[in-house]
Amino acid sequence: MANVVLVDTQKCMACRGCQVACKDWNRLPAGATKFRGNYTNPPTLQAHTWNHVVFTETDKGRWLFASYSCMHCTDAACINVCPVGAVQRTKSGTVWPDGDKCIGCGLCVQHCPFHVPQVSKATNKMGKCTGCAERVSQGLRPACVTTCPNGALLYGERGEMMQLAKDRVDALRRQGFSEASIYGDLEMHGLGRIYVLTEIPSAYGLPETPGYNASAWIWQLARRPLGTLTSIGLFSGLVVGFLRWRGERIQHKDNYSI
Repeated sequence: MANVVLVDTQKCMACRGCQVACKDWNRLPAGATKFRGNYTNPPTLQAHTWNHVVFTETDKGRWLFASYSCMHCTDAACINVCPVGAVQRTKSGTVWPDGDKCIGCGLCVQHCPFHVPQVSKATNKMGKCTGCAERVSQGLRPACVTTCPNGALLYGERGEMMQLAKDRVDALRRQGFSEASIYGDLEMHGLGRIYVLTEIPSAYGLPETPGYNASAWIWQLARRPLGTLTSIGLFSGLVVGFLRWRGERIQHKDNYSI
């Protein structure tokens, strides 16, 4: 079984160590930030910010914290819709973006139910968490997990992490957290990032029932027969040319800014 990251939101103390470690290990540039009335900063993942901590204040006066990054879905929409194969799955199970192949079309951005991939204005390339595949391949844990001082992030074999998550949920319910649950076991046929929550998923900004939209399925189906066509080179050239143009148009939208 592939390894996964277990995120225990009740143990997270919002130190942002994971956020900083991700920047440091991947040599990601800093970006200008400003206060927007919320402590989540930056407010969303970016092409050069692959991990961030989400702050949510509930109407009960409680703060909810969660380290948010790519979910590395078992059935990943970004892999299925990419027209040039720039998003691939590694042997360790992580979803890896290949910057050399990426044409900046933005289809992965459009179809990810978790709003993870983003296209950079500076490079016209998609950027997101790689799962520290280069570290994992050498027997190391992801940088974000290594730096967590409170045990809110763990990394290991899926079955083991799921058992820890179940034990943790049982303990939280005994402590009075009646809404405690596991997120990532069944969603999208299983995620590479498992969450232990004390409130409903939407309280953390997570979709209650993530899934594909209709156009994602169309793209997935359309790609299959094309590989057998003798005119694939010509057809692919037309598609890539269109998507490059589309990607440039997308850059004008604020929600794709770096």
